[in-house]
Amino acid sequence: MTRKRFKLRLRSGVLSLGERTLVMGVLNVTPDSFSDGGRFLDPRRAVERGLAMEREGADLLDIGAESTRPGAHGIPAAEELRRLLPVLEALGRRLKIPISIDTQKSAVAEMALGAGAQIINDVSGLRSDPRLAQVAAKSQAPLILMHMRGIPRSMQRGPFAREVLRDVMTGLRRSVAIATKAGVEKSQIVIDPGIGFGKSFSQNYELLARLPALAKLGFPMVVGASRKGFLGKTLARNGKPAPANERLWGTAAAVAATILHGAHIVRIHDVAEMVEIARVADQIVNQGQ
Repeated sequence: MTRKRFKLRLRSGVLSLGERTLVMGVLNVTPDSFSDGGRFLDPRRAVERGLAMEREGADLLDIGAESTRPGAHGIPAAEELRRLLPVLEALGRRLKIPISIDTQKSAVAEMALGAGAQIINDVSGLRSDPRLAQVAAKSQAPLILMHMRGIPRSMQRGPFAREVLRDVMTGLRRSVAIATKAGVEKSQIVIDPGIGFGKSFSQNYELLARLPALAKLGFPMVVGASRKGFLGKTLARNGKPAPANERLWGTAAAVAATILHGAHIVRIHDVAEMVEIARVADQIVNQGQ
C-alpha cells in the first residue's frame, strides 16, 4: 500500500498527512460514552486528560460532548456546549496540538471554532445538519466526514447493508458532494469509514481489510477502531464480550492493520501505547513507498 500525501490548512499552520501516521486522541466529556463514559465529564479531569494525551504523543485531540455510542440519544446544542466550552477554552490556551470538535451540530461547531477548535469532525457525514458544511466553508476549517448507517439510537439493530464497501463509498461520495456544494474545498476534506457505526461484526473487519479501495476516493483517511464493540466480541471470554477497558491488544492489532492499509490518522483512546504501534507500523509502510 502506497500512502498518498496531503496537506490540511489550519489556522495554526499546515498539517501534513501521509509522511507518518498521526494519532488523534479521543476526549469524551460525556456521562455515557461506551469506552469511558463519565470519567472526564468534570472539566478539570477532562483538561488534565487532554494535557496528558499531548504529553503521551498525540498529534491531535478530538473533543466530543455528545455520546454517539450504539443506543445513545441526542442532546440539545445548549447542553452540548455547556459540557464542551469550559474544557475547550481551557485546553485551547494550553495545548500546542490542534483540537478537533466532534459534533453533528452547526451551532456547536461555530461556537467551538470560535473557542479554539480548528477541525470539524461530523460522524453523520452532514446528514444530521447540512449547515455544518457552510460553517466549515466560511471558517475554511478542515472537515472530517464519517459514514454512519442510520442513527446512534438504532444503528446496530440493522438491517445492515448487503455490500458494506459499496454502501460506505456511496455515502461518503454523497457527503463530499454536500460539502463541496456548500463551498468546502476538496483539499480540506478527510473521510472516515465509520467503523462500528451501523456495521455488522464481519463488516467492520471487511472495511479494515478493504481500506485501500476507500483510498481510491482521493481523500486522506481517519479510522477509529479503538475499543469498539466488534473487538470486544472477538476477545470474548466465557461467552461475554471483553469490556472496553480490556481491548487494548485487540485495538493494537486493528490500528496496525489500519496503518498498513493506508490510514493517515488513527483515532484512539490509549495514546501512549498506540503511538508505539504507529511508529512500528510506519516503518513497515515506509519500506513499501
